[in-house]
Amino acid sequence: MAEEARAELKRIEEAIPRLETDLLPLIIPQDPLDDRPAIVEIRAGTGGDEAALFAADLLRMYTRYLDRRGWRMELISMSDGTLGGVKEVIFKIPLDGAFGTMRWESGVHRVQRVPATENQGRIHTSAATVAVLPEAEEVDVKIEDKDLRIDVFRSSGPGGQSVNTTDSAVRLTHLPTGLVVSQQDQKSQLQNKLKAMEVLRARLLDMRLAEREAARSRMRKTQVGTGDRSAKIRTYNFPQNRVTDHRVGLTMHDLTRVLEGEIQPLIDALRVADVEERLDE
Repeated sequence: MAEEARAELKRIEEAIPRLETDLLPLIIPQDPLDDRPAIVEIRAGTGGDEAALFAADLLRMYTRYLDRRGWRMELISMSDGTLGGVKEVIFKIPLDGAFGTMRWESGVHRVQRVPATENQGRIHTSAATVAVLPEAEEVDVKIEDKDLRIDVFRSSGPGGQSVNTTDSAVRLTHLPTGLVVSQQDQKSQLQNKLKAMEVLRARLLDMRLAEREAARSRMRKTQVGTGDRSAKIRTYNFPQNRVTDHRVGLTMHDLTRVLEGEIQPLIDALRVADVEERLDE
């Protein structure tokens, strides 16, 4: 019995850190936007074709992560690059709570590796940006007709060729902010307009959140949760098989598994760091 008690004590002691981590987010009020579905935008940054290839890697990483969780993805739009890369992709995760989980992925993701186009074995640094936006409802963002310019045009595919003979593609311009959203992946002009409005509302809501967070971020020690899209948040180093999240100083020496969608340890660390920081405010 004494041996069993010692074994049980060991199991309990080992479980304490995990339980503390699980309890921390329950101590403070949850952000009401955390319960929203999410719209995710990935764009190739500096680095040309290599940046587009890295953007495709990030899309694959998030697709695998969502598959692991049993979550569904709805593709909104995609602009292909050369060599199998992606210039820009926008997708929606139509699940309550998706934003609260994915919000930590917003920022600049940097990759260090020998590009497929490099024949001398030199390591290059490229980047892609990720923006995770909460789905905005009409009550969150009211868009006046007078503030909107709507242009229609024919959808085009790779190389600029027309993919249909009707003006089904839609471009929305929000005049007060200058935000522009183009949508051509849906079959009809109405569907493209609805999808474009969905993205436009999310971006407008995100602008409001960024302004609100700007004041808080000046008081924060780290960039966790500040919504700063220009911040370099994570580096994927292929030669060293290393992933480092710069906001919390977490390094994982298992790049392959991370790119296969094993990003939950990173998300958990960022979530806990945000809670701890907010408790200190």
